Amino acid sequence: MRRILAGQALVGLVLCSAVTSAALAAEPSPELIAYGKTLVEAGDCAGCHTADPAKPFAGGKRIDTPFGAIYAPNLTPDRDTGIGAWQDADFTRAVRYGTAPDGSLYYPAFPYPYFTRMTKDDTLAIRAYLGTLAPVMSRNKPPELRWPFGYRGLMRAWNLLFFTPGLFEPDQSKSAAWNRGGYLVTGLGHCGACHTPKNYFGADKTAQALSGGDLGGWYAPRLDGAARTGLQSWSADDITEYLQSGRNARSHAGGPMAEVIVNSTSKMSDADVRAMAAYLKDMPPVRRESKVTPPDEAEMKTGQAVYAKLCIACHEADGSGAPRIYPPLPGNALLQSINPSSTLRIILDGAHTVTTPRAPNTGEMPPYAKQLSDDEIAAVTNYIRNSWGNAGPLVTPAQVAKARKRGANGE
Repeated sequence: MRRILAGQALVGLVLCSAVTSAALAAEPSPELIAYGKTLVEAGDCAGCHTADPAKPFAGGKRIDTPFGAIYAPNLTPDRDTGIGAWQDADFTRAVRYGTAPDGSLYYPAFPYPYFTRMTKDDTLAIRAYLGTLAPVMSRNKPPELRWPFGYRGLMRAWNLLFFTPGLFEPDQSKSAAWNRGGYLVTGLGHCGACHTPKNYFGADKTAQALSGGDLGGWYAPRLDGAARTGLQSWSADDITEYLQSGRNARSHAGGPMAEVIVNSTSKMSDADVRAMAAYLKDMPPVRRESKVTPPDEAEMKTGQAVYAKLCIACHEADGSGAPRIYPPLPGNALLQSINPSSTLRIILDGAHTVTTPRAPNTGEMPPYAKQLSDDEIAAVTNYIRNSWGNAGPLVTPAQVAKARKRGANGE
């Protein structure tokens, strides 16, 4: 009897040791958690999933789309309202395929069409880092979408038409840095979510990837090699500096891009940012630039008068400004974009130079919404878009009025 009991005790001890060893093996290493944090920053997860800075990743942030609003969910390890009760397979399926643990489908405002290119190991590294966050009880808010877009079942048809799951496929003819940049730009970094034009159903126009897109009253400019409105005139170093500091000798970040730089690209490793720059610099133009008819002489004279009164002190008579303090206007790609939304937002609302560890000095541009009429703003916009060798499509007072109204409504 004693031998039997001793044997049972030994078996139990072995089993307990095995379970303990398995549990310890399942614990993510500090290195994996640290790597997961870098991926979370590269994906700018906090940018959407943090409404209250005191409760990072607890969700609740409103995201407006052309179809209505959705609210980002809670990513903290709270078991009732976050992802604490999820299995690894649940997380992977959500991130790479847009499917929740209960089988319901996410809307593509969650960029799973890009995240599908991520490896399983990277996905689980992200989960490992999120598992170290403080759990926060924060119930997810239901979407506020116009009929019939609130029916999630429609997403099955959307996925069938527009979603192609699959990992990023390296190009063996390119360098390791180029492929790393492609992985970040087209996958984890989901740059096309803003910088690629969308069709009527909110899906990417894949043939025009990274050729510019509308973004809630702003315009995300072209990232391809277009000569006038893209990145042809930027060097890889220019792109790197911009992503790391929020400014370079050619432009300053504003609006949603400023948030991306503060929360994401300024925190990324030098190697990863340079890899992104290498990939972007290798992109040929994917569509033609629009032909531009210059404004008439009277319009240019009116715009020049406004510029001389309000803009010349900082931007200089020749538009040269003070690089990295007051952005130069000649050759400015965003300024010449087919869509003037970002330029109008800056003139109407003013601008605050984004500050980062690499560029901590601040700069301000005052708002002119109350000081200038729609006609005056249209005229000065046309002047700066068509002076010093620039060429931008004509902006009308009606476009200014629409932008003014959109800003007043907080959209």
